[in-house]
Amino acid sequence: MYKLIYSDEVLKQLKKLDNILRKRVIATLERMRFRPHSYTKKLVGCPYFSLRVGDHRIILDIQDNKLVIFVIELGHRRNIYKK
Repeated sequence: MYKLIYSDEVLKQLKKLDNILRKRVIATLERMRFRPHSYTKKLVGCPYFSLRVGDHRIILDIQDNKLVIFVIELGHRRNIYKK
C-alpha cells in the first residue's frame, strides 16, 4: 500500500472545497492507494499523473520504488492544466 503525502497547496485547496466534494476527493485518494496506476492517467510530456474526481483533477507524482504518492495539485479541470 502506498503512502499519501499532500503538498501545502493541496491542503489549502481541500479546505476551500465544499464538504461533500472534499469527502469524495479524500475517499478517492484513499481507494487508489492500493493500485494507483489503475486509477490514474499519465500526463503527456511530464513525469506526473492525473486523477479524475468529477470536474476536478488531482496531479500526482507516483514513486513506485518508495511506495509513495505525492499529491501535488488539486483544482477544477478548466484551470489545473494551465500552470
